[in-house]
Amino acid sequence: MAREIPKAYEPQEIEMRWAQKWVADELFRADASAPGPAFSIVIPPPNVTGSIHIGHMLEHTQIDTLVRWHRMRGHNTLWLPGMDHAGIATQVVVERLLAAEGLSRKQLGRQEFERRVWEWKAQSGGTIKKQMIRLGASCDWSRERFTLDPPLYRAVLEAFLRLYHEGLIYRGRYMVNWCPRCMTALSDLETAHQERQGHLWFIRYRVAGSSESVTVATTRPETMLGDTAVAVHPDDERYRHLIGKNVRLPLMDREIPVVADAMVDREFGTGAVKVTPAHDPNDFELGKRHNLPEVDIMSDDGTLTAAAGAYAGMERFAARKEIVATLTAQGLLEKIVNHTHSVGVCDRCKTVVEPRVSTQWFCKMRPLAEDAIKIVREGMIPVVPENQKTIYLNWMENIRDWCISRQLWWGHRIPIWHCADCRGMTPALHSWVEIVNGRAQAAGMPEKCSSCGSAKITQDPDVLDTWFSSGLWPFSTL
Repeated sequence: MAREIPKAYEPQEIEMRWAQKWVADELFRADASAPGPAFSIVIPPPNVTGSIHIGHMLEHTQIDTLVRWHRMRGHNTLWLPGMDHAGIATQVVVERLLAAEGLSRKQLGRQEFERRVWEWKAQSGGTIKKQMIRLGASCDWSRERFTLDPPLYRAVLEAFLRLYHEGLIYRGRYMVNWCPRCMTALSDLETAHQERQGHLWFIRYRVAGSSESVTVATTRPETMLGDTAVAVHPDDERYRHLIGKNVRLPLMDREIPVVADAMVDREFGTGAVKVTPAHDPNDFELGKRHNLPEVDIMSDDGTLTAAAGAYAGMERFAARKEIVATLTAQGLLEKIVNHTHSVGVCDRCKTVVEPRVSTQWFCKMRPLAEDAIKIVREGMIPVVPENQKTIYLNWMENIRDWCISRQLWWGHRIPIWHCADCRGMTPALHSWVEIVNGRAQAAGMPEKCSSCGSAKITQDPDVLDTWFSSGLWPFSTL
């Protein structure tokens, strides 16, 4: 019996039927051996954190328009789809689901937690694929990729090992953005900045052996527990007589020096600043110049360490209140002034980020940026619109080394083994991967330490920043 034509157009039913037929008939499958001009494009892989949103749909529609235009011109056209494991973003989503069950990842353990994330990936990834098919995206689904697939995992290992052996990847102790909620280092791109109404606390530091005091202004009074100096500008007549003398650090009963440094802004606060090398990027650099010690007062979870004295174990903002109250009671808090300033927050969980010194893995960016600067300056790659060229060059010319390690469990584990005897580091022997419980992992585990020969070696627990694999996406998929 002939199917009756609906009286009204029903786009949902019709579009779904055609979209499913296109996929079933593999109409968009690309043939690498086909003659004629080729056009290939990879999808910017959406994160497996749930489902795609209107922004993804706009982007995919733009790409689909371009892809279909090339296909209509007779070009051998490939639109390669895939998804990103999205490191911290996905881990945060799964941790929230666990929290609703009264569980944490540490209670589950690494292996079981990873299994739960893979379950989430299957659910979320399936949803995203259905959405894209429903959208009519003309992808070649036979080539679908995921950033933790074995071939892509191997590409990550290959890139890491090449950069490591070339001396471009190293382990060091430097200032990083730290999220106390996610308990991991963050890149600058993973740190959002918000203008917030806060305060400037003006605190008196008494000069040792004198009735004189010097007042400093700070937006983070809790970090004073880790101060190792007070800095003034060398040309500031108000404080020149104090340079080289010591002041007593309030609440901690230890003496710290007054140093002169041109970094100090004479117009900010009182013109004298507290120096906390372990908890401020500018102070870290100043501390290096003056050989100041680093006193780390902050634990991974945002509570204070034993170095904080009587405030050890307190949550950082609770400690702030106690410190301010004690300073007030001791007559050391001169005044409090309202102050609007930029506050860094974790882009994923919105927790206030803590600048802190931490041992992490870094990639040297300056040698890599030089070629990227050259090709734009010489016009080999045009930048559209033209005004963005200045922004690009400014970013590249002032680029800092990239912190590539994350204290997470979801992602590409760093292929370095640490020796318990000599503390030496041994990289994976090669970039091959093996499949364990259906998942890819590095197959090149060394049998012994390359420095002392000890068999007591364990793999680095950290994973790579998700952008390490995302940056390789065009190379690892096409």
